[in-house]
Amino acid sequence: MIYDHRPCELGEGPLWHPIREQLFWFDILGHRMLSVEKGEQRQWRFPELVSAAGWVDRDMLLIAGERDLFLFDVETEETQTLVELEADNRATRSNDGRADRQGGFWIGTMGKKAEAGAGAIYRYYRGELRKLYGGITIPNAICFTPDGQTAHFTDTMTKRVMRVALDTEGWPKGEPQVFLDFGRDAPGPDGAVFDASGLLWQAQWGAGRVSAFAPDGSLVRHVAFDAPHTSCPAFGGPGLTTLFCTTALEHMDAAARAAHPNAGMTFMAPGVATGLAEHRVLP
Repeated sequence: MIYDHRPCELGEGPLWHPIREQLFWFDILGHRMLSVEKGEQRQWRFPELVSAAGWVDRDMLLIAGERDLFLFDVETEETQTLVELEADNRATRSNDGRADRQGGFWIGTMGKKAEAGAGAIYRYYRGELRKLYGGITIPNAICFTPDGQTAHFTDTMTKRVMRVALDTEGWPKGEPQVFLDFGRDAPGPDGAVFDASGLLWQAQWGAGRVSAFAPDGSLVRHVAFDAPHTSCPAFGGPGLTTLFCTTALEHMDAAARAAHPNAGMTFMAPGVATGLAEHRVLP
């Protein structure tokens, strides 16, 4: 089911705001953030690439941009830089990101042309930005277990989703371990989110679906969407029982776009599972 018909060249970063009860998402290559508020479409354009967000209060979002993490008031459109993010490297941009249960915000960077190993994964927490992992090509699947004790992430090019234990303040402890290994010929693991029962819902770029995996890594089910490049899921809606999913037109030629006229739109699947409210970012 289509939630919003506006096609995105690279849809990403869906965030259900628990106070506003409103979905926000991004078209990275379109330099814009989109939403639907009280049935009306809204859009905000930015001078640089933007990719992901966390919520700070009712009107304030933390947004990951091309060169910084900044606060953005959705009503006044005022902005305030919190911290620079590879500002001296014009070849990279932000990609997947999500708030953890401790109030930190994880964000991945990557080369604008997906150059091998050009990116990294960082965590912002109470004013500090710390680089966690380097040599990343396409960072994705940043998400956290319901108890907040484990983080998951992927470098899409590896076709493996990793997990790492977190300390009480949300910083990684120990080395990441393989949680899912899709194999070299599988679709690319993209964005991911946990539901309240502990299932990880993984968007699979090129497969037109989001797949749910149990804590032991076993496949539980697929949810198909009418667009090949499913990019990132989020739970929202009444009772957090709707699975939303962004998609992309990127890397689709004219024939592929004609064959998939709904590609790039944002989808919804009601009643799939019950999600978790996204945690507030502590700026």
